Amino acid sequence: MDHQLTVLIVDDEEGMRLGAQRALRNFTCQLDDAECSVSFTTQMVDSGEAAIEACQGETRPDIILLDHKLPGITGIEVLEQLGSEGLGDSLVIMISAYANIETAVRATRQGAYDFIPKPFTPAELRYVVQKAAGRLVLSRQARALAAENRRVRFEFIRVLGHELKAPLGVVESYLDLIRNRTLGEDLPAYDEIVGRSLTRLQGMRKLILDLLDMTKLESGQRERSLEDIDLSAVARSTAEAMEPQAAERGISLTIAGAEHLHMQADPAEIEMILNNLVSNAIKYNRDQGSVTITIGEDAEAITLAVSDTGIGMTEDERERLFGEFVRIRNAATKDILGTGLGLSILKRLVQLYHGSVTVDSTPGEGSTFTVRLPRSGE
Repeated sequence: MDHQLTVLIVDDEEGMRLGAQRALRNFTCQLDDAECSVSFTTQMVDSGEAAIEACQGETRPDIILLDHKLPGITGIEVLEQLGSEGLGDSLVIMISAYANIETAVRATRQGAYDFIPKPFTPAELRYVVQKAAGRLVLSRQARALAAENRRVRFEFIRVLGHELKAPLGVVESYLDLIRNRTLGEDLPAYDEIVGRSLTRLQGMRKLILDLLDMTKLESGQRERSLEDIDLSAVARSTAEAMEPQAAERGISLTIAGAEHLHMQADPAEIEMILNNLVSNAIKYNRDQGSVTITIGEDAEAITLAVSDTGIGMTEDERERLFGEFVRIRNAATKDILGTGLGLSILKRLVQLYHGSVTVDSTPGEGSTFTVRLPRSGE
């Protein structure tokens, strides 16, 4: 994103004001750290009083080139009168023909960002203005990011509370039925509601584990161990672990493609990727359906594709799929439990490898998730 900053030039010498204006006219600088470019517009006043008035207007200047020796109040007195509240996040560059350490120190204590002595060249002025622009833009970006992080945390906690509130309410109501002996004294009569309670508790446990996994990924605190692994072997292991879950609904699991395909990767991360994909393929499948895990490669990457014969998705549903706490809600999914975090975790894992994940899906026919991972896990 490009930025345009306003520079207020405060000097009682018209030649200095016009010279500074010419130096900044058509001047654009690239800020690599902020990943943007900055251009400048200028305003000019000839006194400290006018500078204070300009800073108290509806919009403050972004950068102030402030001469120390002015006909009325001095530049430092301007700083004293404005104070931090009057300056806001504006950065002040003091200008003086009588440069000395004492003046510079005093100006800095009053809030000046930098100091440039007269006479100066256009290049020197542009350099100090560019430095101030970099500081200002980075500072504003940091504040914007902090505000966005606060908003995201609030939304995260709000959604998390909602996700936990519903199952807790269900379990609580079931426990009340048991405590009040609503179904009588026959213990087997309560088996169904105990089973439903356990299902809800298992869902909450899965949510907590997914949150822990996501926290580790986001914070970078998870220790990674890259080693040579056989993706085909990991796929076979995943299929064996998921077989009981698939067998309950008559869903067949098939592995296709390369019998042995190696790459540098963290075994636990690849297992998490495949577990998420295969678990979803079973969960959102139809009874007596099928799931196929395909291991492939090309010149640049290795591919992991998981296809199912399930309920499929619309284009709008696919676009929302990888958000946090996003679950596809429709008539076909209303009875399917989930945390809404699995695919968000999957996407973050794939990004660790600078890879990609795509979805091809047709409502009522099934979906195919394809993960592409560069051959090196670096």
